[in-house]
Amino acid sequence: MPEVLRWNGLRTKLGARDAGRVEAPHYRTEIHPSGIRNAEAIARYARTLADTVESIVLREELAVVLGGDCSILLGNLLGARRHVEQLGLVFLDGHSDFGTPERSATHGAAGMDLALAVGAGPALLSGLASDGPLVDRESVIHLGLRDEDPELRASGIATIDLEEIERAGPVAIAARVLERLERHPGFWIHVDADVLHDDIMPAVDSRVPGGLSYEALVTLVRPLLASPRALGIELTIYDPDRDPEGSVGRAFTAALVEALRP
Repeated sequence: MPEVLRWNGLRTKLGARDAGRVEAPHYRTEIHPSGIRNAEAIARYARTLADTVESIVLREELAVVLGGDCSILLGNLLGARRHVEQLGLVFLDGHSDFGTPERSATHGAAGMDLALAVGAGPALLSGLASDGPLVDRESVIHLGLRDEDPELRASGIATIDLEEIERAGPVAIAARVLERLERHPGFWIHVDADVLHDDIMPAVDSRVPGGLSYEALVTLVRPLLASPRALGIELTIYDPDRDPEGSVGRAFTAALVEALRP
């Protein structure tokens, strides 16, 4: 994903500084005793990624992190929160990502990242910060859900699903998000490509009918990034192997340029 977005000109069209690459460890298929694949490697990677994100935040630059799968959330939050007393999280995703090893069919951290971020799940990944969860449940807003999860609904995390976004409109939703996070000195933004409509973003690993249009995504994200309290944004899950002609990647890159351009 990072290579394709760069090839399509994401960095150059934004005039962004290249902060380098944090190389991911080799993916292994066996299940760790915690019930999560690659748990130890993900924990090590999260700490390395956190150092890079922290350095960008300290420069007062906006961090744009190109994934990868959703488990990069852990390292990004770990780095962003080191100098923010109460970190907020805007989580745009078609899925809840609130799984546990007991409920997961894949045992992949990418389906558990939000749960781990709020301190639920095996301590190896849910306890990366020594002083509590990476983010408090009351400081999270989940946007775009269309794969219903009762566990997320019962978690205390604010959830604005796809139906509500379509009803109220992305402009109103963005304003609502900023109002809810107004007491947070900083917040992080997670964007999973599968929050987009399946017709325009089929190159993901867990397809669900429906989703946001590119226009709606841009309209949602631009006001959030315009806030001086936005510390960074991560982009995840677009899979170039499922886009052999590259047309999906080009359209995705164009939308991201529009959303991220100052």
